[in-house]
Amino acid sequence: MSADQPCVLLVEDEPAQREILSYNLEADGFRVEMAENGEEALVMVDEVAPDIIVLDWMLPTLSGIEVCRQLKTRNATRATPIIMLSARSEEVDRVRGLETGADDYVVKPYSVVELLARVRAQLRRTRPAAVGERLEYMDIVLDAETHRVTRGGTTLKLGPTEFRLLATFMEKPGRVWSREQLLDRVWGRDIYVDTRTVDVHIGRLRKGLCAAGGDDPLRTVRGAGYALG
Repeated sequence: MSADQPCVLLVEDEPAQREILSYNLEADGFRVEMAENGEEALVMVDEVAPDIIVLDWMLPTLSGIEVCRQLKTRNATRATPIIMLSARSEEVDRVRGLETGADDYVVKPYSVVELLARVRAQLRRTRPAAVGERLEYMDIVLDAETHRVTRGGTTLKLGPTEFRLLATFMEKPGRVWSREQLLDRVWGRDIYVDTRTVDVHIGRLRKGLCAAGGDDPLRTVRGAGYALG
């Protein structure tokens, strides 16, 4: 699996539902991790750092509502989108789910096609490059669908790793990324790469960005990592 595929953590205790959803999510280009109960979900969030969580309300050991509440109080997961799945269709239940922190609420039975659209809609907000969006920062334009980067109208030659690094920076300009965070996002958690490798690829990205002229838009933050702008 490619490290730049958006990762969905699917938390569902019904095997049939889990199988159908995971199959369709993977067919739509997502990397899928699965948990069968609330406690397992909380452990897996730390292990896989998902880009989005699809979370069933009714779960053994710990309810989806409680999982959602805990994740939305943690700094590391507060911004991770959560789509709540529930057989509860009453307005009071929908309101409770959203007030607990869920970003969207889908009532069972649902259309898989609609759910996939909602997953993509949430990711457009948090990881636009991962769903083929076009990103712009100053005179730099990154087209995730065509894998093309231009600066001031000139096409830049970037390797695949440098492209993923740039996409990560452009999704959140100004944010300081540590070397470890960049390794997780760009290379993937299950691949061992020395943190010094990040510095090498940052150097290549800087060279590529400045090949056609212009100032270096990347900033080294001493003791912390790197940022765009």
